[in-house]
Amino acid sequence: MRSKYSNIAILIAAILSFLPALAAGYVVDSYARARMTTAVQRAADDIGADIEANADDAIASLRRVLEDSPSLCTPTFLLNVRKAIQTSLHLKDVVVENATATQYCDGFGGTVDYTQLSADLTIPGHEETVAVVRMAGLDMPILKVTEGYGAERRISAFVPLLSSPAVTPLRDLPASLLRVSLTNGVNVLTLGDSQQFDAGRSDADFISVQSLAGEIPLRTEIDVPVGVAEAEYASLRVVLTILAGLMSAGLLLLLLHYVRRSALPAFDLERAIALDEIKPFYQPVIDLNSGRLIGCEVLARWVRKNGTIVPPGAFIDYAEATDLAIPMTISLMQQVRNDLGELCRAMPTLKVSINLFEGHFRDRSIVDDVHAIFGGSPISFTQLTFEITERRPLGNSRQAHEVISGLHALGARLALDDVGTGHSNLAYLQTLGVDIIKIDHVFVDMVKEQTSQVPVLDGLIIMARDLGTEVVAEGVETEAQAFYLRAHGVVQAQGFLFAPALKAESFRLLAHALNAPPQSAAEAA
Repeated sequence: MRSKYSNIAILIAAILSFLPALAAGYVVDSYARARMTTAVQRAADDIGADIEANADDAIASLRRVLEDSPSLCTPTFLLNVRKAIQTSLHLKDVVVENATATQYCDGFGGTVDYTQLSADLTIPGHEETVAVVRMAGLDMPILKVTEGYGAERRISAFVPLLSSPAVTPLRDLPASLLRVSLTNGVNVLTLGDSQQFDAGRSDADFISVQSLAGEIPLRTEIDVPVGVAEAEYASLRVVLTILAGLMSAGLLLLLLHYVRRSALPAFDLERAIALDEIKPFYQPVIDLNSGRLIGCEVLARWVRKNGTIVPPGAFIDYAEATDLAIPMTISLMQQVRNDLGELCRAMPTLKVSINLFEGHFRDRSIVDDVHAIFGGSPISFTQLTFEITERRPLGNSRQAHEVISGLHALGARLALDDVGTGHSNLAYLQTLGVDIIKIDHVFVDMVKEQTSQVPVLDGLIIMARDLGTEVVAEGVETEAQAFYLRAHGVVQAQGFLFAPALKAESFRLLAHALNAPPQSAAEAA
């Protein structure tokens, strides 16, 4: 038994120790991808803002020229055009033409040679339209911003689609691809080799971002291979991998040392039971009407010789799986008899609840153990309640019936613990003759300030009332929960609102304090 669980613990420790090494690559790749995505998105946003700024410059120049010129193609008009070109950062030329593209004049007294790459598109909130054109002698497309003048004529301003500073950040990203397209999907500019991006494309292989050019109906898309991002952080990956490897080795040594030397249940629970290190702690059960202490639940705690406490979650499941729960329960009952014997003699209505496990219901030996330990002791059988725990379902119902019948014959009562969770079977309430149900804290936690009803909790309370069983609420932590339960007829409760699980001496002091008879006025004086 020991070697089996020890080997499992060592295997788990080994797996956990290598998690840092396994995670190093993932962490670096995620970091690189996030940083690259942020940088590329910033570049796309800058390009979109640059396109919008160029278009806005063209619109402002057109409006200024028209405002200052009483008519078109006059010396005053041409002078205003040249002035606008000189004062603008982006304006290249202004042309006057008709609907068939016949030109009347431009800012330099010649003809503007251009080819339309897109239709004229409206700009939301503006009278002007925008189109993408290609001018003779230029590789980069040009924006043509146009405004109507009268019934026949149109005046258009030409500005670059992109300025050089806007695409500068992309030069630091090898193998990147920039596309500028109309919002209807028509591509107007591609910088980079699009074939490697479009052939067998997988979104997992690329970092792709998009950005709109404000009100201008153009969209910028940038694609960067993930490998470019990972290559930028290759040195960081090497450093982190080395550190993670060293960390894994150190963690493995620490975990192996801990597994071998720590008092894990898989190693020395049996020894702890033999040395009485498994101690009973007592969780008070309070009467919500009177505030008096009416009983307790016995909870197992592993108290080492050095005073440290091993939480029950670290050994209870193991104890039940290996049947060590049976000798552990016998040890706890013997200590309960010694701890609470005189208290139960002085308070004959005090109830003591002890947890039983699935293994206790396989034969009648637990009945004999209860009779041997408590028979003739100050604790009467009628003061004992045995709780059926939730961790495993009861197997042989005939054997379980015999055990429960034997405990009932002694005068003890049976409680179903954590009703509504785990392996709980509400049929136990009738088929096994359960006397008490204990409502799990999960349902009690549903009660908040100003809560008027909790259907699941209310249903459990009503069901218990209809079946004639008592109800104990577990995990009561707030006054609102206590008031709610009392208002719904639940008078027995336990939880941190009243007290945590206490050592025997502290529990006895609390019992005497809460259950002391009231003093008369003369005695108080």
